Amino acid sequence: MPTSETLLVAGREVTITSPDRVVFPDAGVTKLDLVRYYLAIADGALRGVRGRPMILKRFVKGIAEEAVFQKRPPTKRPDWIEVAELHYASGTSAEEVVVRDAATLAWVVNLGCVDLNPHAVLAEDLDHPDELRIDLDPVPGVGWAQMVHVALVVRGVLEDHALVGWPKTSGSRGIHIYARVDPQWTFPEMRRAAQTVAREVERRAPDLATSRWWKEERHGVFVDFNQNAKDRTVASAYSVRALPDARVSTPLRWDEVRDCRPEDHTVATVPARYADIGDPWAGMDATSGSLLPLLELATSMGPGEKAPKGTGRRVSTMPLIEVARTKTKPEALDALERWKARHPAVVPLLEEADVLVDGMRGSSSLWYRVRINLQHVPENGRPAQEPLEVDYDPWAARSWPRASPSA
Repeated sequence: MPTSETLLVAGREVTITSPDRVVFPDAGVTKLDLVRYYLAIADGALRGVRGRPMILKRFVKGIAEEAVFQKRPPTKRPDWIEVAELHYASGTSAEEVVVRDAATLAWVVNLGCVDLNPHAVLAEDLDHPDELRIDLDPVPGVGWAQMVHVALVVRGVLEDHALVGWPKTSGSRGIHIYARVDPQWTFPEMRRAAQTVAREVERRAPDLATSRWWKEERHGVFVDFNQNAKDRTVASAYSVRALPDARVSTPLRWDEVRDCRPEDHTVATVPARYADIGDPWAGMDATSGSLLPLLELATSMGPGEKAPKGTGRRVSTMPLIEVARTKTKPEALDALERWKARHPAVVPLLEEADVLVDGMRGSSSLWYRVRINLQHVPENGRPAQEPLEVDYDPWAARSWPRASPSA
């Protein structure tokens, strides 16, 4: 079994270490298979990441283990790897990799990056995003037909405000819709415009969509606008997602959306689709538009709901109890099953959306929180808050900078 393989990509030699390491056990996809997938659709993948700083989401041991989020690239790297320094409101900064060509694309995949997570800015102007991103996230139980209906409403809202929407599968159960924007506005303005899209979609389709931030208050399809905040990234076009079938976040034509089956788009099938029909997003860069119409609508709507800051402490309007905080998703699901076993009379009263298992971003990886919304359980039958099944602290190993005397 070879320990490495060297590929000539875009005129550069890229060494693939442990090429036979299995990344997707169920699909039988190795690291080298993954690199070859990205090279097969490189022009399309580069349209989503070229010139953008990106966080490295590394599955160093395959998708069976949680990813590590790494902002700073390895110190030992080829001299042709470009970086850009991003500054955050917290006062921290980080140099992040900027992908320019297929060689850098292969290099980051070799590091264990399964999906690509670029920021919505170009390295030449880190303060003015050029991409509005809408993430349609269905609550449990929502079918594809409802997703499609809401996606078409998003398309209409964008078109009514002088922007062109470009759809893709999220690579899971959702749909992403992007719009190119002239890089003249700040991140807060971009987020406000995206929130305005969400609120207008909710106004037009109140039974199907919601812009409510708090998960327990949502119904139907959540129109997620907060992916437009400065520190957020989204899996880009043609990114492979960490699901057992090696599913791909695949750009679509609008006439494909209704009959799309997201599970059909995988590492095994997308290269042939790409060779056959090309990239449905090929014309995207020529459609950049203005945020002014959406910002004018935002002014007429007034202030919307605020996303949480800091710890996000608040008093919920729903009867929530917390079950566990865990390091991994399997631990979270095991904790949930133990809670269910103790409360067999409650379980049949819960709707699918009442069970909240959330992946939460920690300092360098995800952790998981399990909560139960008891809204459908009569008050006299609601279990009380109990000690957590697992009480994992994702920040325990992190050292915090000492505050200055003036802070």
